[in-house]
Amino acid sequence: MNRDILKQVIVDQKEEYLSNPMIRRDVVLEENINYCFVGIRRTGKSYMMYQQIRNLTDSGISLNEILYVNFEDERLLEVSAEDLNVILEIGLEMSGEGKKPYVFLDEIQNVSGWEKFVRRLADMKYRVNITGSNSKMLSHEIASTLGGRFMVVQVFPYNFTEYLNALGRNKDYHQVLSTLDKADISKCYEQYVKYGAFPELVDIQKKRDYLNNIYQTIYIGDILARNNISNDFAVRLILKKIAESVMRPISYSRLTNILKSSGTAIGKQTVINYVGYMMESYLLFAVQNYAAKLVEKETSPKYYFMDTGLLGLLTIDSDTAQLENLVAIELIRRYGTGNVYYFESNVEIDFYVPEEKLAIQVSYSISNDVSTKERELNAFDKLQKFLPGTRFLMITNSEETEIEYNNIHVDVVPAWKWLMK
Repeated sequence: MNRDILKQVIVDQKEEYLSNPMIRRDVVLEENINYCFVGIRRTGKSYMMYQQIRNLTDSGISLNEILYVNFEDERLLEVSAEDLNVILEIGLEMSGEGKKPYVFLDEIQNVSGWEKFVRRLADMKYRVNITGSNSKMLSHEIASTLGGRFMVVQVFPYNFTEYLNALGRNKDYHQVLSTLDKADISKCYEQYVKYGAFPELVDIQKKRDYLNNIYQTIYIGDILARNNISNDFAVRLILKKIAESVMRPISYSRLTNILKSSGTAIGKQTVINYVGYMMESYLLFAVQNYAAKLVEKETSPKYYFMDTGLLGLLTIDSDTAQLENLVAIELIRRYGTGNVYYFESNVEIDFYVPEEKLAIQVSYSISNDVSTKERELNAFDKLQKFLPGTRFLMITNSEETEIEYNNIHVDVVPAWKWLMK
């Protein structure tokens, strides 16, 4: 590709992309580590790089020493692996003699053969940040692809504090006292749960249309087209059944039988593959049963969507499901997917975090349903016999209190307040 065109694109992009207003994300990033940012589409992976760049410039690094390239620019469609080295040469030229540029490569997977180039940069002690959105960048193989040279950071939609900041609500809502403040936080929270927290969604009026566009892009592009799937009906049915089963474990065997009863006879291995593609696209994530044996852990998880707004597209009257899904997202944000479980063995607990010895039940309301309250508390009481020393938390939509029950203490907190801790 023509060198002058490449240089012009680099200059244009730096001016265009890096001048965007930025909501700082609640993620601590170190200066001397190479990062690979992955996650569901439109979740703000590029902005994580902008934040890194802002940190560098705030510390005195000149913009001339920063090489930023977004490979989704239509002018770069013909870029090849050979052109990547030309881009590096341009970066060295702009940085000045003897200075290595800080390298930021956005959607680098669009360039065939990018892996060797990126590994070489890391081996040459460049500081490199990359993002990607397709299966090559999202699969579990990314660690081996990058040879351990990069720290992989999963980027989520906004947490609740980031969401409030994006709305211009910068108060300390931990001390909400006035009626006006309570009404304001309640309205923000309701929108957050209903429509989710993709960063661009904050300023969009037709939120459901925007969500549907993201969903279709992931569904058609990242799942069907990328994996050459022709059985569209089977994939749609699996996703719908998983959405309807949020809050409950669902096995590959059950999904296979559901498809068979609908007249779509595909094998269990194909179902396993399809669900795997959904997880590779970061549309879904799984939470395993802490009390189960290894095989059962893998085959009967609970599935959640990476954003509550996407779940809302596929379900009706989904308030309770969206609340539990929201808690699941926040837990894996805080502790990581492999450190959050549910517990089911003669007792049913929605979430269990072993390293915190924390058990969580999610209940939309306990004040108007005595049987629900009794069931949740009884489950905590049983778990205490299995796992002594466990802390107990009940997350509700809006209720707050403390409960003493059979010598156990349970904190009951509204979701919005728990999200801000």
